[in-house]
Amino acid sequence: MMDLDFRRDPSILSTIVDAMADGVFTVDASGRIVAWSQGAERITGYASEEVVGRSCRLFEGPHCKGFSTLTELLAGGCAATAGTCHQECKLLAKDGREVTIHGTVRLILEGDGSVAGAVCNFFDLTPFIQANERIALLEEQARNRDAFGRLVGASPPMQEVFRRIRLAAHSDVTVFVSGESGTGKELAAGAIHSLSARKDGPFLAVNCSAIPESLLESELFGHVKGAFTGADRDKIGLFQAADGGTLFLDEIGDVSPLLQLKLLRVLQEREVQRVGDPSPIKVNVRLITATNRDLKELVASGSFREDFYYRVHVFEIRLPPLRERREDIPLLARHVINQLSREYGHPVQGIARDALQALMHHDWPGNVRELRNALEHAFVTVSGPTISLLDLPVELRQRHRASLPPDPNRPCPSPGDQVERRRILEALEQTGGNRTEAARRLGYSRVTLWKKMRKLAIDEEAVRGLAR
Repeated sequence: MMDLDFRRDPSILSTIVDAMADGVFTVDASGRIVAWSQGAERITGYASEEVVGRSCRLFEGPHCKGFSTLTELLAGGCAATAGTCHQECKLLAKDGREVTIHGTVRLILEGDGSVAGAVCNFFDLTPFIQANERIALLEEQARNRDAFGRLVGASPPMQEVFRRIRLAAHSDVTVFVSGESGTGKELAAGAIHSLSARKDGPFLAVNCSAIPESLLESELFGHVKGAFTGADRDKIGLFQAADGGTLFLDEIGDVSPLLQLKLLRVLQEREVQRVGDPSPIKVNVRLITATNRDLKELVASGSFREDFYYRVHVFEIRLPPLRERREDIPLLARHVINQLSREYGHPVQGIARDALQALMHHDWPGNVRELRNALEHAFVTVSGPTISLLDLPVELRQRHRASLPPDPNRPCPSPGDQVERRRILEALEQTGGNRTEAARRLGYSRVTLWKKMRKLAIDEEAVRGLAR
């Protein structure tokens, strides 16, 4: 048994200190580091040989105080009792991260009472702070469920989106929402409206690319009876209908330059003219526009007016594609599963690890909309409380399987195994994927067939395909 009496063997104390999760170090009277534990290395990223002999001010940065209390204590500027101080502060780690720590500093005194140095132990608070920030963000999303709608995410890119939504909501500025298809641009526009002073007014949304150009002007501005063939009655446009509220124009990049000019006049004059009516009508509408196209390229090509671009591009909110915030996928999946469970009346409780891995590794060209569609597909096929990999769309499974590295531990199949694999596949094909009937034809029990299929890597997906 090891002798743990460190008074007889000082190296035991060093071993114990290095085994601690906390960081421990000592400094001399001038603040230069004398000893540095392995725990301190793990927290800061600095090895002992990189810091011993250097000033403890090494860890200070533009926004990091470092061990400032320690230097004050050594200089006699700390009013702590008995030469001890407790401190929570930020350190600048070796890789540039800001690390929040809580530490205790105690002076080491000479026999005559003069300061010989200090010993400090500290632990990393950063994971706790990040967890609390994440919880606070989720709680805020829960409180503002109606405001943020289905915009879900705790990643830094989405936190920036939420920050800019709040800023936009606190003013009446014209907002431009950019992002790929399926990222939730209309949801962002709705969130701005719901958090703004206009929340009690109407929120109307229109996809400009979905309405023929000949009808879009009438849809936006309205018309009077007889203005054109088929105009058998007066009609107010969306600008009038949204008076006092917010109008969201999606796919603004598809609007013709002529209609852009008319929209520019509405923004400048705050009035509309119905088709066939020369009399202007005052409107009080907050405009939000969006597109998945590059407006600067459209301006350069001449298909988008430069003056209109600067009028709608006052305050931009960019919605990141899902591939740039993969850490949000588990949160989004849980959110969508809960929604679909209520809609379908099927209480799915979770998603299997391999299925979640497939979601995490997919590039999601259709973004959140594609993710929801994939999970909705799973709700059609899932039979139990958990979504499995086989419940996901076949394209997603195939991409996931292709992305997996080969298993180095799987031996090459022997000639006998190859023959048996072909016999099993033929039996499954002849029985339309019916494993019970295939096992009877092969002279196996159903359990034996299942074990052989696993051993010989016969894909369950292929069997499902035979059954169709």
